[in-house]
Amino acid sequence: MNRNLSDAEKQKLLVVARESIVNHIKGNPVPKYDITEENLKAKSGCFVTIKIDNKLRGCLGQFTSDRPLYHLVREMAIAAATRDPRFYPLTSEDLENIDLEISVLSPLKKIDSIEEIEVGKHGLYIEKNFYRGVLLPQVAVEYGWDRNTFLEQTCLKAGLEKNAWKEEAEIYIFSAEVFGES
Repeated sequence: MNRNLSDAEKQKLLVVARESIVNHIKGNPVPKYDITEENLKAKSGCFVTIKIDNKLRGCLGQFTSDRPLYHLVREMAIAAATRDPRFYPLTSEDLENIDLEISVLSPLKKIDSIEEIEVGKHGLYIEKNFYRGVLLPQVAVEYGWDRNTFLEQTCLKAGLEKNAWKEEAEIYIFSAEVFGES
């Protein structure tokens, strides 16, 4: 990534994410923010991950945005809390137990060789026919996967056979600046 967020900027994005989720779930208006930091106004993709008791509870994002980063963080935080199809929407009771993580993304880069994939540095986006799957860089590290397992798991996430990446699939890499509350 060509941009590094300061600790204060990371903290501000985490506050935006948490306050947006809490207010939305409680039926209150989501706050408007007066953001002056250029890094937070830049147009960049991001994912917001929600965990409860160290278990995934929601994760949604976008690779690109025509809106400022802090807007997308707000939008993806609410989406991860309420619209991740793998989970029921968060309730007021869940709010005290959530732990948030934000991944600010670099642009996607199509690769010609899997040798370009660096586990721990890159996330994967695989596309084949109408199937698409993405796994963030930290997922491979959390599960101790090697490159091939990372590719296979991304294919499975896309609804493909695990070795579909070997035949006419488009493989993209990206990096992420990852930070969280804990």
